[in-house]
Amino acid sequence: MFDTLSVFQIIVYISSLLSLLTILIYYWLIFGRLAFYNSKNKNNELYPVSVVISAKNEYLNLKENLLYILEQDYPQFEVIVVDDCSDDDSAYFLKKLAEQNPLLKVVTLSSTKNFFKGKKFPLSIGIKSAKYEHILLTDADCRPVSKNWIREMQAGFYGDTDIVLGFSPYEKTKGLLNYLIRYETFYTALQYLSFSLSGLTYMGVGRNLAYKRSLFFDEKGFTGHYQIASGDDDLFVNRAASHANTNIVISKDSFVTSMSKDSFAEWIAQKRRHLTTGKYYRLKHKFLLALLPFMIIIFYVSLILLFIYSNNIIFPFSLLFLKVVSQLIIYKKCMQKLEQRNFLLISLFLELAYIFFIFFIFLTDIIKQPERWS
Repeated sequence: MFDTLSVFQIIVYISSLLSLLTILIYYWLIFGRLAFYNSKNKNNELYPVSVVISAKNEYLNLKENLLYILEQDYPQFEVIVVDDCSDDDSAYFLKKLAEQNPLLKVVTLSSTKNFFKGKKFPLSIGIKSAKYEHILLTDADCRPVSKNWIREMQAGFYGDTDIVLGFSPYEKTKGLLNYLIRYETFYTALQYLSFSLSGLTYMGVGRNLAYKRSLFFDEKGFTGHYQIASGDDDLFVNRAASHANTNIVISKDSFVTSMSKDSFAEWIAQKRRHLTTGKYYRLKHKFLLALLPFMIIIFYVSLILLFIYSNNIIFPFSLLFLKVVSQLIIYKKCMQKLEQRNFLLISLFLELAYIFFIFFIFLTDIIKQPERWS
């Protein structure tokens, strides 16, 4: 067949086949781990747990969500809230609530004590103040979906597990922005949970993340990346995780939810902060995370060229069919695992749109580095 083709056409054919092969490997061998995941391992011992929350001017969120954590159905736990230099009514609210609830421990920081930007210093203080070995992290704007959240997350500490990755979706509301944010959250979870199941853990999400206190001290906390405002969750996990010490928990009762940003500007700023940490990942993780979007772009460019220059349209249609069917099968199963709906068909388009969105954010991040955290 290649005898009658130009060098350009041969390159296009090879590019389309290699890119599709790479994409299918990601779908079936990596994302497929999450799609067909069925954990039979579970820790039945109810370890004492310290829930740690860093809060800066979070009065409304604390008032809305903290009771859901304090009312967890679990025999032995504490909730530590580190008030990070708040100038709203957080201190007053936390003091009154602590007087009523012995499970709540409040640590207050003044502006002269936090020498670093972001949540790393207050989280470090909270973890050092914890009584128990098993630390469960979340944010002030997060709410467990059930009273069994602590029970489900700590059940992931079986065998030699030191780190447990959870899932934290956003609440469904009206509007395009909320739809995009919920899809992006699903896609991010699809990656970090699947990679972890493949023995390639590269990040966790601080809204729902657990690890052992001893691991935190063994890794010297966040000292390896204190100069970066963000990364208290993903950079710590990227450094501390191994194939043997990490587990995931994706039962519905283990989820915590939060409200998404309500403006595109806030969301873009948030994504820019998150992406600043990516360049500090291990080299193999950066390569694997960049390879898939690169191959997806190569695939679609090659496909367009095949439709233009190839006399056999069955070939490009066959490639597209394999890609689409594989994506729909894997995505549907992963969406069912994570209780996410209404993204399946449009994911065929959102996948490509999200790649270009991240590329845009990456370019803006080069121009101006974000400094604040949220």
